[in-house]
Amino acid sequence: MVITGAAARLRGLRWVLTGLFTALNAAGVLLVAWLMLDLDAQKGEQTLDADLHRVPPLVARQLEFTGGRLDTSGLFGDSITVECPQFAVLPAGDGRFEPYLSGASCVDVDLAVLSGLAADAVRTRVPQSGYVRAVDGKLVRIYAHPFTSADGPYVGAVVAHADAQQEKDRRDRRVLFVALGCVVLVGALGGTGHVLSGLAIRPAANALDQHEEMLNGIAHDLRRPVTGLRALADTAMRNPASMDKVLPRIVRLSKWMGGIVGTQLMHAKFEAGVQQLELQPVQLDQLVSAVVEDVPAQGARITFTAVPTTVDADPVMIGRAVENLIGNALQHGHLPGAAPVVHVGVGDGRVVVADEGPGLDPAAAQRALQRFTSSGGSTGLGLYLVQRIVHAHGGTLGIYRSETGGAVFEIALPSGRN
Repeated sequence: MVITGAAARLRGLRWVLTGLFTALNAAGVLLVAWLMLDLDAQKGEQTLDADLHRVPPLVARQLEFTGGRLDTSGLFGDSITVECPQFAVLPAGDGRFEPYLSGASCVDVDLAVLSGLAADAVRTRVPQSGYVRAVDGKLVRIYAHPFTSADGPYVGAVVAHADAQQEKDRRDRRVLFVALGCVVLVGALGGTGHVLSGLAIRPAANALDQHEEMLNGIAHDLRRPVTGLRALADTAMRNPASMDKVLPRIVRLSKWMGGIVGTQLMHAKFEAGVQQLELQPVQLDQLVSAVVEDVPAQGARITFTAVPTTVDADPVMIGRAVENLIGNALQHGHLPGAAPVVHVGVGDGRVVVADEGPGLDPAAAQRALQRFTSSGGSTGLGLYLVQRIVHAHGGTLGIYRSETGGAVFEIALPSGRN
């Protein structure tokens, strides 16, 4: 589906904003998660190394290597030889002695692997640490500390090693937990971003929708009077003598166009909350009579009956409401092929506009009072605006079906007086 129209493009922007919001927050969440996991891994490794780094220096201080012989008698009876982490004293370089293994059995590591790390420690003359695999495949943390003979050269290393599998399993569980938490959090942030972007964009998108529909409706509503004006202008140009007949019709069409524009302006003021009532005593029958006279009937028949009635109202707004009701009846209140017939009555603070059309069922009547619901391609604001005007006066707008089947619209204003 190709997105066209400002409102549709604006709604499409919502997904872009949601994506950007989610991506930025996801980057932040992942960075924090990575730092947290890295710190956790360092802490776990430091915990392992605390024991490992303690053992080799203690062992090395109790060893003596003289005359090509390693003396481990200093270790006899020391509890370090039977506790975990276990250790091994291994030769390297010029050292030629039998390996010495502590009595503890904490984790089984191939002696060749330990010898390799011991050789690295002697060669570099600095302690070495790392991870290797035990015989059974478990992860093992090892630490090799080189030591020297009595005359100075490095001859071997004490290699301590401890089971690191539990720490790895704990870290893996932590990674999984954090990963799931990140997925949930990023999803929640994405949903929140989508809601927030929708809340931010919806008013503007709805306004654009309404403006587009309103402009389309205005163009539709103005098409008939503009076409009529053009035809009358052509008639006047071809036959100047007909000006006396043409001019009143031009005036009526101009008023009709003015009414269309006036309806839109009044609706805009209502929606903006700046429309103010200018209440004054109004002869309702005279006001409605003037409106009926100004409505361009164009072949329709409009009847008018009235009883002198005075109400406190805004004459401009009530006039617009009555004009919209009559215009709606002229446009929709007739059967196909039949000329519209509209009956207008005034009395006891009420204005009744009835037609001889197909009428409205209750559901259709409620839809007719909503914005942009006209079935004729117009703005669909007429009845909605009538209801707003009547409610602003504290009155009611009733919609009924007449005995003959047509629609009846009744404006009832408060404090009606004969």
